[in-house]
Amino acid sequence: MKRTIVLLAMLFFTAMVYAQNTYKAIIKDAKTNQPLPGATVKVLGTTLGSTSDNTGSVTLTGITSGRQVIQYNYVGFRTKTDTLTFPLAETAAATVLLEATEEDEELEEVVVSATRSSRTIDNIPTRVEVISGEELDEKGNMKPGDIRMLLAESTGIQTQQTSATSGNSAIRIQGLDGKYTQIIRDGFPLYSGFSGGLGLLQIAPLDLQQVEVIKGSSSTLYGGGAIAGLVNLVSKKPTEERQLNFLLNGTSALGLDASGFYAQKFDKIGITVYGAYNKGTAYDPSDIGLTAIPKFDRFTLNPKLYFYFNAATTLSAGINATAEKRIGGDLEYVKGNGSANHAYFEENKTGRYSTQIEMNHKIDENQKLTLRNSVSYYDRSIGLPNYLFSGVQASTYSEANYSRNGEKADWVLGINFLTDNFKEDRKSATVLRNYNYNTIGAFAQNTWNLSEKLSIESGIRGDYHNAYGFFLLPKISGLWKISEHFSTRLGGGLGYKAPTVFTEDAERIQFRNVLPIDVANTKAERSYGANYDVNYRTSLFDGNVGFSINHMFFYTRINDPILLAAATGGNLAYVQAKGSLDTKGMETNAKITYADFKLFIGYTMADVNQHTQSTSNPYPLVSRHRLNNVLMYEIEDQWKIGLEAYYFSKQKLNDGATGKGYWTTGFMAEKLWERFSIFINLENFSDTRQTKFDTIYTGSITNPVFRDIYAPVDGFVINGGVKLRL
Repeated sequence: MKRTIVLLAMLFFTAMVYAQNTYKAIIKDAKTNQPLPGATVKVLGTTLGSTSDNTGSVTLTGITSGRQVIQYNYVGFRTKTDTLTFPLAETAAATVLLEATEEDEELEEVVVSATRSSRTIDNIPTRVEVISGEELDEKGNMKPGDIRMLLAESTGIQTQQTSATSGNSAIRIQGLDGKYTQIIRDGFPLYSGFSGGLGLLQIAPLDLQQVEVIKGSSSTLYGGGAIAGLVNLVSKKPTEERQLNFLLNGTSALGLDASGFYAQKFDKIGITVYGAYNKGTAYDPSDIGLTAIPKFDRFTLNPKLYFYFNAATTLSAGINATAEKRIGGDLEYVKGNGSANHAYFEENKTGRYSTQIEMNHKIDENQKLTLRNSVSYYDRSIGLPNYLFSGVQASTYSEANYSRNGEKADWVLGINFLTDNFKEDRKSATVLRNYNYNTIGAFAQNTWNLSEKLSIESGIRGDYHNAYGFFLLPKISGLWKISEHFSTRLGGGLGYKAPTVFTEDAERIQFRNVLPIDVANTKAERSYGANYDVNYRTSLFDGNVGFSINHMFFYTRINDPILLAAATGGNLAYVQAKGSLDTKGMETNAKITYADFKLFIGYTMADVNQHTQSTSNPYPLVSRHRLNNVLMYEIEDQWKIGLEAYYFSKQKLNDGATGKGYWTTGFMAEKLWERFSIFINLENFSDTRQTKFDTIYTGSITNPVFRDIYAPVDGFVINGGVKLRL
């Protein structure tokens, strides 16, 4: 018996030794390549840790097998983390380079979720751009009530205003219509179809942790609709340290934004609550009698609860609710002084309500199961003189996915089911534009580390759409870390879009006389595209200057696009002429840092063309050339000062004319204290307005026919306010 016990003990001891691993590293300064003695290295979630010796060397023992997160700290240098799977394939000491805080390379530690793999931005093969941290906070100073500016000031992205008097806007990526971009929140598709018309105007940045943008076909990730790209809005989550933030902002156009955010994690429960009131006053800086900024009142409430049942299982459930009344048009009418000569208006009433529930269960250290569901209800009416369009869009999204993180490869497998139902309110004898779409899909994604420098991400999705059939969507991306300074990515994939009547062209005319889509004689729009980019990062002049640059080439082609064309009886119908729509071009982003200064320079060249049979024409409302220039001066926790200048080249308009190129400028300053800050923003202080060099409508003011809006109409607006952190 004793022999048996001894044998079992020896086997147990051997197993324990086998399950524990050793990690060796040499910690060095990334600038000078000199060792850093006294650097702290620890395994997160455990008590294991140590400090480096005079040669920068450190050894950790007793590390459990499986995926572990190693954190490196050194005073004056940025914290770095590495995710490693033990036992390691290489037992030699790893060289870890830490960067001084002056270089301010925040993106190294950003973890992205849009690709479902939850890797750091530097280690993911799919090209993802992230707006987070200080940048998100700075953009919030400029327009606290919505995210239009936050997105529009990124290279390759523009917001296209679809209403001259109500401000309705859509997002365009690489020159393609807003209908080809999918906007999701925390992995839930919530803003599409009818509900996408005012989406950008009803999302505020205060409760966002970061915004992730993938440019190019992304339908493999979340289904149809992401031909041009994907925008993932990532909400803030509760932490053990209380977050209580308030923002109060006022504008020279008599606008008001008041919002608050609270989050905290307790023992078994966590909570986040965002609430806001946004108000706009009718504003006409050009003195033409029409509102450049409409009158509106918007209320938002987003509460969310988190339940931490144990270390392995978490459940979250939340509600997003937004109600808004927005009216633009003749200034006198909006002010309540309507008459026969002042009778034009455009009124939008919206109610946006959605629920989200998500459960995450860790099967073990390497495997996780996620279940999620959302239900969205969107009620909107658009009223004009002698015209009313209204309806309800109800949609649901359900998903189950399994992820496994291995030593060499990560896997994500899942299924999802989407429903999208639109029901128009009957106002006349015209044919209703109702539809009822259901889509069931399955997807698989693999991220394979071929070596420390080369990784491949591949995926495939199969979707069955009840109206347009089956779609097989493969994608592949690769990351090659050529050296410490150089890296490059190449990726591409297929996409599709199920047509609806909700496009920029129809939104621009408030859906008047737009006929329903003839589904029996229409195919889904299909696409393919690819991106290739090169990254370079270094320090110059003995480390005093930081420099990084990213240059990307892109191409996307959409076959048989749906176009809105004139039909009999003064109506408009969607047709699918044989042909294609393609966009090709490049983006360049450069960043230079010196002391407390940061300079960002961006350039976008987008060549977008519509090909129909033997003809080819430039696509309207696309600036072929764009420049983004931002200079920031920042003393940490004391001052933020920024100066901006943006250039938009000439654009072809839908009426055949060509819009003039223009510059816009901006200036922002914020003074910070421990618990609060005050800020001021001079938006478009050059007072660039389309009405200065072009018209925005033809006909009379009682019955205006609006032209394309390709430049600002609100001109120079000052806003400022206070932010509290309690």
